[in-house]
Amino acid sequence: MNERAKLIAKIGATAVALVIPVVTYYEGKVNRTYVDPVGVLTSCYGHTGPELKPGQTFTDEQCLAQLEADLTKHAIALDCVRVQLTDGQKAAFLSFAFNVGTGAFCGSTLARKVNTGDMPGACAELSKWVFAGGKQLPGLVKRRAAERAMCERDL
Repeated sequence: MNERAKLIAKIGATAVALVIPVVTYYEGKVNRTYVDPVGVLTSCYGHTGPELKPGQTFTDEQCLAQLEADLTKHAIALDCVRVQLTDGQKAAFLSFAFNVGTGAFCGSTLARKVNTGDMPGACAELSKWVFAGGKQLPGLVKRRAAERAMCERDL
């Protein structure tokens, strides 16, 4: 089973159709390795990992494969949610977890609010996660607004 099929099996086709455009838009695509705003060696759509080396280049197909594998890996973050989620909420929370990490998502006030049934409060928490390296980043403000809109669309 390829990574897209695994991701669809995990979160559903509709949620996949929602999350991929958001992540690709806000991550942007760089077909080579680069250093991100907080100093992490990164490639393509925000992929990080020990296999990356300075100077590597990637095809569009390799970048998409990295993204799908990364989203599949980060979809386990949704396992710490114990309530039913809409497709928009799955997509919003997966985009968020991909950006901040599974541990940060599962340990967040956002996840606690989800699990106590406070979905409006959980969606609102997204707007607080707009800092990287101690600085508020305009791109994160816009991304969190998009994630929050997906999260709130079915409230």
